[in-house]
Amino acid sequence: FLRSETSLVQTIGRAARNADARVVLYADRITGSMERAMEETSRRREKQVAYNTEHGITPTTIKRAVADILGELGEKPGSAPKARGRGKDKGKSRGVTETKALPLAGESGHNFKAVLADLEKQMREAAANLEFEEAARLRDEVKRLREEELGL
Repeated sequence: FLRSETSLVQTIGRAARNADARVVLYADRITGSMERAMEETSRRREKQVAYNTEHGITPTTIKRAVADILGELGEKPGSAPKARGRGKDKGKSRGVTETKALPLAGESGHNFKAVLADLEKQMREAAANLEFEEAARLRDEVKRLREEELGL
């Protein structure tokens, strides 16, 4: 499936989001899907270059430190990320919308397994709803609870 025209166009397109992007396709021969993907990429590139020239745009790659990105998210070590919206989705919510107070290992008592199962279920739902930041937060919380329970 990674050799299909669609997958190749998506992969090449992801790399093209960098100003000095280069894509190297390794193969014994150029397949039909590779040829079509390269043609589609060239067509899109010509269109983008024309648009950039018409509007005086010079493509540049954004260079930021990880700390800058975390600051933008409002994260601090051990804290939950703030909800973010993008474009037309601002103000609308998708998937997991409310954050429950997460239990401490000692507070879960005899329901520890049930609490972990619930958190893992929430994590999978968040990932399925493309809420990856929320899923990662829940994953980290499950890990923290397991470590506390083991006394690590």
